[in-house]
Amino acid sequence: MIGRLHHLAIDCPDPLRLAEFYAALLGKPITYRSDDWVVVADNDHTSGLAFQRAPDHRRPQWPDPAHPQQMHFDVMVDDLEAAATAVVALGARRLADAVFEDPAGHPFCLIPRPGWAPPVN
Repeated sequence: MIGRLHHLAIDCPDPLRLAEFYAALLGKPITYRSDDWVVVADNDHTSGLAFQRAPDHRRPQWPDPAHPQQMHFDVMVDDLEAAATAVVALGARRLADAVFEDPAGHPFCLIPRPGWAPPVN
């Protein structure tokens, strides 16, 4: 195991509005909020769904590839550089510092494990 899922981050024009929708749909609380980032999870020490502001958001029109889905995985890791090396070895491609794409082109981020989370390995 290289990492553990932290959040699935979903781009949207209004993070709070979309988080409130999913909180009601899933029966889970909003555990963190800022103007640009809102999290829905069981509690503030567990992984969940994150909604991030994307000012130029284009609404997905599934399954139209001209209007793709805007979301990515955040994967918490103990050691960013070791994890980066490992995911590239699995077939990922680095797009930016901690941003990679999987073999099919879906983006994901490696993030340092928060202090509240137990070690990944």
